[in-house]
Amino acid sequence: MLRHRIAVLTLTALTGLPLVTAAPAAAQEEAAIPGVQLGLAYENLYIPPLAILPFTGPDANAALVSGIQGIVARDLDYSDRFVVLDSLPEGLTDDGIQYSLWDQYGADWVLMGEVEAVAGRHFLSIELHDIVFTSVERGRFALPARDDEDFRMAVHRVSDEIVEWVTGEPGIAASRIVFSMRPFGNPTAKELYIVDSDGENLQRLTWDENLAISPTWAPDGNRIAYVSYKTGLPGIYELDLADGSERPVDTGRDGQHMTPAYHPDGDELAFNILGAGLFRYDLGDNCCLVQLVGGRAENLQPSYSHDGDELVFLSNRLGEATPQIYTMPARGGNADLLSPYRFGQGGYFADPDWSPISSKVAFAGGIVRRRILNRYHIFVADTEVGDNRLRQLTWEGSNEDPSWGPDGRHIVFVGERSNGLGVFIVDSGTGRTRLLVASVEAADTDWSPALGPRT
Repeated sequence: MLRHRIAVLTLTALTGLPLVTAAPAAAQEEAAIPGVQLGLAYENLYIPPLAILPFTGPDANAALVSGIQGIVARDLDYSDRFVVLDSLPEGLTDDGIQYSLWDQYGADWVLMGEVEAVAGRHFLSIELHDIVFTSVERGRFALPARDDEDFRMAVHRVSDEIVEWVTGEPGIAASRIVFSMRPFGNPTAKELYIVDSDGENLQRLTWDENLAISPTWAPDGNRIAYVSYKTGLPGIYELDLADGSERPVDTGRDGQHMTPAYHPDGDELAFNILGAGLFRYDLGDNCCLVQLVGGRAENLQPSYSHDGDELVFLSNRLGEATPQIYTMPARGGNADLLSPYRFGQGGYFADPDWSPISSKVAFAGGIVRRRILNRYHIFVADTEVGDNRLRQLTWEGSNEDPSWGPDGRHIVFVGERSNGLGVFIVDSGTGRTRLLVASVEAADTDWSPALGPRT
């Protein structure tokens, strides 16, 4: 169901709600980037208040019940679709929902949960009450054992179901983020790590003892393609997350294979062969290497549109010092400039990532001023909009490697702040930003699709 209450509220009226409207003054002094929308950097979004009543369940499972409620509450907060109320009024937490009283209290939604133990299994029953329309949505979800690897992800999937009930759009809770990072004790290597979207369950994926970089998720969420230097030269490998096995992607052509990206059907991979251009390769049939872009310029970092019909990529065809972002038909054809470019004004734009559900592309970069470029920021361009199609999402520090979440709204990126580097998530609707992982050497973030149960 789509949200029924349409409201445009002023910042004063939304005091205490996560609303961001204007870019910082320091950022507005940097308004020299052509086409970038400054001032109202974010929409005035009404974010409905949500009350979460204490979940109930058997006394013997009190810790389990509390843990489940904590996961759901944090997921819904991180979804940026609700303002989760910190405190609840006395007298409104008893059995039964008094819609008129909750409406007076200011809640648009009230969530109730019950954990049941049936024949050695656990179930989570959810009731989401729409206070405005006095209606209720119910669901009952089976959960694996608490010590099962999929337990937290199963609870995350319940949270995403709640988000979809309210918005009709996917959530981000049941997803993970992969990135490269220097392992402790080996300053010359980079390995792949993976973490849940709420920052829990950080795990190391590779043990190449060399450079493992440029990871990209397969659309089925079960594989990750990445670049490894384990043989001395960069090559592309596919990692099976179910059993940990991997295989080299042997295209039959010599050269340094870089920056892979999956087609939305999961059977095709686009990538760069250094010095030769962009190519695609059929993984399903293990054949059919096709060149998409050639020429003397380097063309890197491809990313497919959500329908698989177009590619966005990085190219230095305007000069070594001014790499820019381009789009083109996925089967080959003329390329169109997407990033902001003005003749005679240096700039550097890279790391393009196409939204999994829309025409928007995120990328990083900045304009050279006084012959110095020492800060990058995250931008979003809408490929279906003409003038003023660019929005700058970050204003603090330096920021790179953006990747869209499965909701097409949140973006993960690597940011540098005064206290070091970290992996951050920003809500492109409100600008709310949170730290996911603190790390001095993170890079190459890529966000998974929504993840289903383990098979």
